[in-house]
Amino acid sequence: MTQFLSLKGRTALVTGGARGIGKAIAETLAARGANIAVADLRMELAEETAKEIAANTGVETVALEVDVSDQASAKAMVKDAIAKFEKIDILVNNAGITRDGLIMRMKEADWDMVLDINLKGAFNCAQALARPMMKARYGRIINITSVSGIAGQAGQTNYSSSKAGLIGFTKALAKEVGSRNITVNAVAPGFIETVLTVGLPEEIKDFSMKMTPMARFGQPQDIANAVVFLAAEESSFITGVTLQVDGGMVM
Repeated sequence: MTQFLSLKGRTALVTGGARGIGKAIAETLAARGANIAVADLRMELAEETAKEIAANTGVETVALEVDVSDQASAKAMVKDAIAKFEKIDILVNNAGITRDGLIMRMKEADWDMVLDINLKGAFNCAQALARPMMKARYGRIINITSVSGIAGQAGQTNYSSSKAGLIGFTKALAKEVGSRNITVNAVAPGFIETVLTVGLPEEIKDFSMKMTPMARFGQPQDIANAVVFLAAEESSFITGVTLQVDGGMVM
């Protein structure tokens, strides 16, 4: 009998996979049997995470350096991943940044950088893998968006726009590639405790807690669990969907 949510025999590429939510995703996919390509701008961290996952799970791993905002870099990453594993079945577009600020004070460079990494980065990676996945007639593309892309957030016009765009990208791409047995879905985290959120002002944390009916903050594992479901065969008839993992923050 096949194990529930088994990913044995599959290979996954996770961008921004060296720490935080991306690392949790990579670890959990590996725990379900998938071989893992850990892609990150910081090669040393990617190598450390890849070695750790291999030691803990026994799957094959590789560390890849990538700047997802650069098309040539994204293409090289995919080429190297396929050279290692011969195929990539699962793409998790997790790489993302914030550069918060009120619109009157936001620098154009901060707007451009957030859109380039969060939205263009997902396009670059998905485009690089589209042909191999279509040829294989199999693929799972999972984009990590945010509830900020659904509800908006003051001080985050750049971030909210990039994540809203990613939801639209998810739906459009799902329609393009569905006939080739490729699903495209998104996961929208709420407030997740990571190294990036630990240093936020207490008033922001208090407000976020008040807005969360589950009365707790999310953990990277909560997002990883959702990604595993969307990567597995059990979700093969689900596409174009944005799964909110936010404790009820946005309804």
